[in-house]
This record gives sequence, structure tokens and C-alpha cells, in this order.
Amino acid sequence: MKKLVFIGLLIIMFFFKNSVSANYDKVFYDFKLNSISGELIDLKEYKNKVILVVNTASYCGFTKQYDGLQKLWEKYKSKGLIVLGTPSDSFNQEKKTNKDVKEFCEVNFNINFPLTEIIEVKGEKAHPIYKWAKKNYGNSAIPKWNFHKILINKEGKVQNTYSSLTKPMSNKIISEIDNIL
Repeated sequence: MKKLVFIGLLIIMFFFKNSVSANYDKVFYDFKLNSISGELIDLKEYKNKVILVVNTASYCGFTKQYDGLQKLWEKYKSKGLIVLGTPSDSFNQEKKTNKDVKEFCEVNFNINFPLTEIIEVKGEKAHPIYKWAKKNYGNSAIPKWNFHKILINKEGKVQNTYSSLTKPMSNKIISEIDNIL
């Protein structure tokens, strides 16, 4: 009887598995964005890499996470990790121009990982990559606040998401990155 219950639970867990069962019509690498400096970022350039996408903001209480994002980038970029910051004013805590955001990040945090132009990350005006993440992974892919993280695996699919409270150098994020690199 215990064996049947165990098998039943396994079957139920299989059917309710989150991202693996998503029917992706596009993958992350099919999108393009503009960089903070105005150049086109063709995400095909990141194919077969692991990407941590983070919506950032200059005036947020979590802005100190830039330090952890830079450390994560420095530790794993040679192994195939891309940290991609997506500055956003969706929560009314970002500077008004890309130039100001870029300068703020470089001067205060010595950021050299890729940053996009300021984009929307939620609602009808959200950038297509955020709409794609929601469609394929569900509501946990929608940022509830700044410094929400979306981990993209080498297949270009959402691997996992992390709330703003999860620090970039947390064991949770690092162990997942180690597993998929």
C-alpha cells in the first residue's frame, strides 16, 4: 500500500512540475534588447550560456545587491554565466535616463556586466522577455519588486526565479548555477 501511495505521489508531482512542462514557442535567445549605451543586444550571442536576469533600480533598498551581482559575474563569467541587469522604473525607483543609470552603476558599484536600457518589467507595457517568462513559467516570473531574479538555463528556458530577498551570492542561487553550468 505504501508503495502505491509513493508511486501516486510521484505521478502527481510529475504532472505539477512547473517550468519543464511549459510549451515554449520561443526561447530566451530569440529576443533582442538595447543595451544601456544604445547598442543592440542580440540574445543569440548568449546561446548555450546560463543567464541571470535581474530587474534593477538605483533608488531601491536592495540596490546594494549590485555588489553581489558583480561578484557573481566575476566568479562565473569564465564558466558561462551572464548576469544581465534590466534597469526598470516599474516600481518608481529608477533614474530617468540610461546615461544616469550607467554612470550610477559604474561609479558606485564598478558594474561591468551587461545592462539593458531602462525597460518595463510588469503589466501590459512589460518588455517581451518578461511577458515571455510569465507565459512560460507563470506568475513567479513577474517581478514583485526590484532585484527580482530569473535564471535562464542553457536551453534558453526559465530554470527558476528568486525574489528580491534572495541575495545574488546566496547558496540557493549559487548551487542552482553550479548544477546547470
